[in-house]
Amino acid sequence: MEFRITDASGGVDEQTLVISEPRRPNPRNSFTAKRAFDILVASIGLIFIAPLLLTVGLLVRLQDGQSSIFAHKRYGQNGRVFSCYKLRSMVPDADLRLQHLLETDPEAKREWDLTQKLVNDPRVTPLGRFIRATSIDELPQLINVLKGDMSLVGPRPISMSERSRYGENFADYCSVRPGITGLWQVSGRSNTSYPERVRLDTAYAKGRTFWGDIMIILKTVPAVVKSDGAC
Repeated sequence: MEFRITDASGGVDEQTLVISEPRRPNPRNSFTAKRAFDILVASIGLIFIAPLLLTVGLLVRLQDGQSSIFAHKRYGQNGRVFSCYKLRSMVPDADLRLQHLLETDPEAKREWDLTQKLVNDPRVTPLGRFIRATSIDELPQLINVLKGDMSLVGPRPISMSERSRYGENFADYCSVRPGITGLWQVSGRSNTSYPERVRLDTAYAKGRTFWGDIMIILKTVPAVVKSDGAC
């Protein structure tokens, strides 16, 4: 695909911008830049948000006396399982409550089976709804970025129960580090269907570029401010 650059008078400049189909970057250049960028941004970010994390973490703990950090097992690059960190937004016995809800509420079970999420999730605390809507709950994942479990941009890390939903696309998912943000997050998040999420994750894995990551990060800021698709 070609775009010709025109000047102010409407004339055609000699330069032509050629946009090709997405290609897998060379690991020796863009991936090195990507990892260096991840470490730099995550380090600076953690320094600046430390007071916020400590404050919100204390508020979460004061709710019920339980840990403010929730570590959930997720699939990472090459299929490796890692602990994905989040500020806890749910009640301590969230798993038991979910099991009971799905056994007693057919409508909730149907919604869960389709999206792996509940719009009106009874397990989420009042404070949890706020930190989810503002994405504050995901800030501890900057630690995962520094550890090399995650990247700033990539597919959303999936849980053990979501593995089967990716089918043959799981290999593409595992070819990159999962990200704090990505195509799914800037495309409506919970407003998109699960098959669409898989499609977006697969498209990112196959066509990722360093500058594409920068564009996704820039689009993430207004998406978070507007709480697009947050739940």
